[in-house]
Amino acid sequence: MAASWPTARDLMTPRPITLPRDASLSQALGVMRSKSIHEVPVLDGNRLVGMVTFETIARRSNLPLSTKIEHLLVLPPMVTLTTSFPEIAEQLLAAGLRAAPVVGRTGELLGIVSRTDLIRALPKFPEVAGHRVEEVASPIGPLVRENDSVGSLFGQVRLLEEHSLPVIDRKGRLLGAVGVADLGRVLWRPSSGGKRDPQKGGNPMDVEVATIMHTPALTVAPSTTAGEVAQMMTKAKASSVFVLEEGRPVGVVSQGDLLSLAVGAGGAGTNVGDVYVQVHGLRGSGDPAILAEIDELVAKGLRRIARHANPIVLSLHVTPQGTHRTGDATVSVRLTTDRGNFFASETGWNLFAGIATLMDELEQQARKSHSERDDRRKRRSLRDIPPDEAPADPELEARMRAATRRDD
Repeated sequence: MAASWPTARDLMTPRPITLPRDASLSQALGVMRSKSIHEVPVLDGNRLVGMVTFETIARRSNLPLSTKIEHLLVLPPMVTLTTSFPEIAEQLLAAGLRAAPVVGRTGELLGIVSRTDLIRALPKFPEVAGHRVEEVASPIGPLVRENDSVGSLFGQVRLLEEHSLPVIDRKGRLLGAVGVADLGRVLWRPSSGGKRDPQKGGNPMDVEVATIMHTPALTVAPSTTAGEVAQMMTKAKASSVFVLEEGRPVGVVSQGDLLSLAVGAGGAGTNVGDVYVQVHGLRGSGDPAILAEIDELVAKGLRRIARHANPIVLSLHVTPQGTHRTGDATVSVRLTTDRGNFFASETGWNLFAGIATLMDELEQQARKSHSERDDRRKRRSLRDIPPDEAPADPELEARMRAATRRDD
């Protein structure tokens, strides 16, 4: 199977757009906006020194636009020409990036391969494309009101990097979506308002989300296949679609969700240490001890789950619940294994207790799946046994022995 997957050589975009390390933030934002890209390789002469990402810039939006991007570089995963589709997907998911540079033997930049490049090729692989949306969709997460301020979106930058957020009206109906590219327009033009109120002055962070959102939002039914979603994303140049039921958004499918299928189909994750864990909804500026505690809880749960199924990718989403008492949050988790996908969700005020409960529930689902699989295997084995070799009925044998003794 591995030989059938394309490599970076087949997927990459050669001669990518780059920036010198002494370029300014305003230059980087201008390139990202005009080219609709979120990550740009940064060079020192001909040598790759890192990448600048929109998320990094947005998290430090208080910096002057004249700041040099060399102060904001991130170290991307290094992909070679022979790196396969599933391996690239693994590295992008693990790094939380949308693209990675492709380098040659001496470290020279040959091209760049993005999630979009992978999604374009995904419908060609039946083992991935045949999955239904309801198997891979993530929880909808926070809903954005049309009259929310643009400034409020900066607390959701990491989530926006993963997928767009739905914008709803007062009745909860889907009006459109807002993504990181829409937010980039505000950063790139800090002195102007949104599309619907260009004459409005003042701080652009105070304008309403409705002024920068894109419409219509891309939507699908739960029965849509991953291959169909990938084709829609490619045609619309979108990074996510919303799952609708009765006209309301109930889930979202991002490029990352689709790529997690490829990671599983490619045979990744041979032990607990190979599992790729994605945590969404926690701010990067939060207490590192929180992430360390989450990591420990998840690792313990995965070790138990590994007794029943081989875990590959775990996505954990934390969604604050504004309608509940202060501190409540819904934690949803999706686990991709070699024996299928498992889901669980929990709402409460204690984040750690909720995650522990979810890992227990995933273990129970994996154990049940393992048991059912063993039962099916036993039934198939019995059907394959010739009639004269089939196990005897104990009750019938006892009656026959009793009758034989009476005859004697």
